[in-house]
Amino acid sequence: MNKVPVTVRGHTLLEEELKRLKSVDRPQVIQAIAEAREHGDLKENAEYHAAKEQQGFIEGRIKELEGKLSNLQVIDVTAVDARGKIVFGSTVELIDEDDGKEIVYKIVGEDEADIKTGLISYTSPIARALIGKNEGDVVSFSAPGGEKQYEVVEVRYE
Repeated sequence: MNKVPVTVRGHTLLEEELKRLKSVDRPQVIQAIAEAREHGDLKENAEYHAAKEQQGFIEGRIKELEGKLSNLQVIDVTAVDARGKIVFGSTVELIDEDDGKEIVYKIVGEDEADIKTGLISYTSPIARALIGKNEGDVVSFSAPGGEKQYEVVEVRYE
């Protein structure tokens, strides 16, 4: 199986979520199940069923995170000698050729992507078009609204 790239920040966030699930959420739901059992008949005990459902979600997420973490390749963009090229983890300042609007994106792993905060997945059409380009290059790609063109203004490794 191929390793999945992730930034240092993304790796830390996944590890923190796993730690919280195991050390905080799991014990809380176990306690909630124990308390609900004390209320008697489990067939009609909504608190018990809700706690068991929550436990299933937590255990599923723990298993998912453990699987992901075992298959990650952590890439520290600050340690990569990219020589000005856009690579995984780069922060890229762009200008939309259509309206002159300035946009800043950071190319990250799929689990980290959040377009609202400027984090784009390396598998997205724009990231695939940007990777390997340099400052001053013009990049074209197909967006949902049609063909887009951006000029690369700055590439940062932070």
